[in-house]
Amino acid sequence: MKDEFKNEMKLEFVSKSANEAFARITVAAFASQLDPSLEELADIKTAVSEAVTNSIVHGYDKSQGVVKIIAKLKDNEVIIEVSDKGKGIENVDAAKEPLYTTKPNLERSGMGFTIMESFMDKLEVQSIVGLGTKVTMCKKIKPRKESEEELEITATNL
Repeated sequence: MKDEFKNEMKLEFVSKSANEAFARITVAAFASQLDPSLEELADIKTAVSEAVTNSIVHGYDKSQGVVKIIAKLKDNEVIIEVSDKGKGIENVDAAKEPLYTTKPNLERSGMGFTIMESFMDKLEVQSIVGLGTKVTMCKKIKPRKESEEELEITATNL
């Protein structure tokens, strides 16, 4: 592990939709070390959920494979990589367009990348057809400030 990161974790699991919640909760628990707000935590969970679901539904389609997550903490930022060795994406720019989907028969909206972009501060998608896809997302966690009330209580107890 490089010294530039406060902490790092790796998680691998079989590409079954039942594991999506496990991945989301695990990454959220790891990110909690940065003391995010409930809203920031919800953003992270939603983005991870979308990335993992894309790997399972689109990357591996009806086959089974492994989804890998690497999460790193750096200063006040969480960096999350979700990767698979699935089909890959032919046209990443098209895939990032709102409502784009390769599975119109499913009740999915084609908003996965749009959701990831809106909930995270940075999104990068690398994909090679036949080799897989890696989605890297970053979220800056705002430092929490103690409320005046908490400061008053602390001052009173001194």
